[in-house]
Amino acid sequence: MKLVDLIGNTPLVELKHIPINPQVKIFCKLEGQNPGGSVKDRAAYNMIKSALNRGDIKPGDKLVEATSGNTGIALAMVANVLGLNMTLIMPDNSTKERVLSMEAYGAKVILTPAEKTIEYSRTLAQEMKENKGYFMLDQFANVDNYMAHYYSTGPEIWRDTSGEVTHFVSAMGTTGTIMGVSKYLKERNESVQIVGTQPTDGSSIPGIRRWSPEFLPKIFDPSRVDQVIDVSQDDATKMTRRMAKEEGILAGMSSGGALYAALKLSEKLESGLIVCITCDRGDRYLSSDLFG
Repeated sequence: MKLVDLIGNTPLVELKHIPINPQVKIFCKLEGQNPGGSVKDRAAYNMIKSALNRGDIKPGDKLVEATSGNTGIALAMVANVLGLNMTLIMPDNSTKERVLSMEAYGAKVILTPAEKTIEYSRTLAQEMKENKGYFMLDQFANVDNYMAHYYSTGPEIWRDTSGEVTHFVSAMGTTGTIMGVSKYLKERNESVQIVGTQPTDGSSIPGIRRWSPEFLPKIFDPSRVDQVIDVSQDDATKMTRRMAKEEGILAGMSSGGALYAALKLSEKLESGLIVCITCDRGDRYLSSDLFG
């Protein structure tokens, strides 16, 4: 078995302590069980493998990508396995664990000023593509990003809930996860409700973004999302801590944000089965104040 064969088929775990509506089941899909530790393993592998298959890139080529963290770790891992040279650009307020993980996989990491946000990191990656001969996967506009979830995450959710899923809740960053899962689940049952999360104004939640119009991911199709719930940084942090203490699920803040949205959603339902994406593992945030 190859390492990439371990990507996907992550477990669904039913929450037993946090849910507040006994008529609504809430399941977390534990994407931290992927070999690179996050949901981004799926997109990273599909983007690189598809580019190789098309002949867009070949082993030994130089790739560049802007990332807030998890995609970078996944790309570093997959690029290493498939014989590519990876350069990753990210804001300098990213946790030390993330930077060291990327470097451990052999990637070069360029840090940009945090106050300029990942939008500046994206601009720099584009400049390196245009001026220095790098190939940019461009997760924000790459169809292979969301199709990874159409091929894998969506079918797994449908299979593991025996088609009983009524709501799917996901953080929205690149929007690849929610776009791909929505496409698949809506094809199986158009009444399944797709719910995204975004930060309230002024909140900073790694993995969840409120993009300025010019940087809105090109793969995002608002018609595939039935509802968007705003989540504050404080609510996401508190829920992430509760996940660890009450359910034994150590995850990142975007997962707490998604679960907070799932709980708010459940309050209004008479019955249902909600699947919530738990994007990654919390151990890559231990140097931050997330669990402090």
